[in-house]
Amino acid sequence: MRFTVILEKDENEVYIATVPALPGCISDGNTVEEAMANIKEAIQGFIDDMIADGEAIPHDIDIIGNVELNA
Repeated sequence: MRFTVILEKDENEVYIATVPALPGCISDGNTVEEAMANIKEAIQGFIDDMIADGEAIPHDIDIIGNVELNA
């Protein structure tokens, strides 16, 4: 399985990782590598819980592109 992960830096320079296809699946890390390792574990736990609850595993989102504004 493959899921898109969004990484953002917060005001404390910590990387916050979220998974759009799995609302509520979130983790963090002090480096990109740490955040990605942590979100991988979070995704696995999230999916394990969904399976245990008899829920269907959602498909990843399709990223079409980015929008740039001159603001």
